[in-house]
Amino acid sequence: MKKLWMAMALIFLLLSIIPIVSIAKELQNKELDYQVIPDEAIRLRILANSDSEKDQDVKHKVRDEVNEVITEWVKDIDDIEEARQLIDDRLPELEEVVRDTLEKENSNDDFELEFAEDVSFPAKLYGDYLYPAGEYEAILVTIGEGSGANWWCVLFPPLCFLDFFNGTSVADGDAAEAEEEEEVEVEFFLFKWLGLS
Repeated sequence: MKKLWMAMALIFLLLSIIPIVSIAKELQNKELDYQVIPDEAIRLRILANSDSEKDQDVKHKVRDEVNEVITEWVKDIDDIEEARQLIDDRLPELEEVVRDTLEKENSNDDFELEFAEDVSFPAKLYGDYLYPAGEYEAILVTIGEGSGANWWCVLFPPLCFLDFFNGTSVADGDAAEAEEEEEVEVEFFLFKWLGLS
């Protein structure tokens, strides 16, 4: 009789918790869908030659120099059209910055620099924010083979104080696995709490 009562209590508890978990997940997903990046933004993406320590260090040096220059250019600009025009007009100067930085770092790598509306970005989870994969307006600097880890930020409006490189790449399978793990933990807790584990 006691086991029957415990089983009924467990079923009742599970049935009452499922809607709460569903609502919590829905709210969490809504939070993740929130974007702090405005629709009209210009990003900077830098692809390292490889994942070697030296190549990643070179990427960070290029990042620092390019970001410093462009931040200075756009610091007093409020209009995205004005920012686009300024960046487009000064691309040769930007190429010179990248070239000089690579020379200072004794890097023999070639590089490509482009300013386009359709630069591909992977999905990133940064803190509580999900930045969806897609094609965005950006300056893309590809160093050498461009097969190493990338770094990116938002140049306009200036959001490069956020290091999006430290975000977590998101894949559909990974997100599903994370949800399954959470559910298992909830069930385990309930069984333990009721003394049935």
